[in-house]
Amino acid sequence: MGSIGVPELIIIMVVALVVFGPKKLPEIGKSLGTAMREFRRASSDLMNTFEDMGKEDLPAKKDSSDYKP
Repeated sequence: MGSIGVPELIIIMVVALVVFGPKKLPEIGKSLGTAMREFRRASSDLMNTFEDMGKEDLPAKKDSSDYKP
């Protein structure tokens, strides 16, 4: 199972054109692009949240002024 090549992509585009028609295809592309952008934004926010949680779990650095022999 490899990646999608040029011939497969052309077949998918032709089938989509036949099924949805030329008037509906740009609208579907726009909504798909919007959905992908929102998914990327949400996944980025989730990754940032996990990174912040990991930073809170680390022990705080000890200040050198608190040193008592």
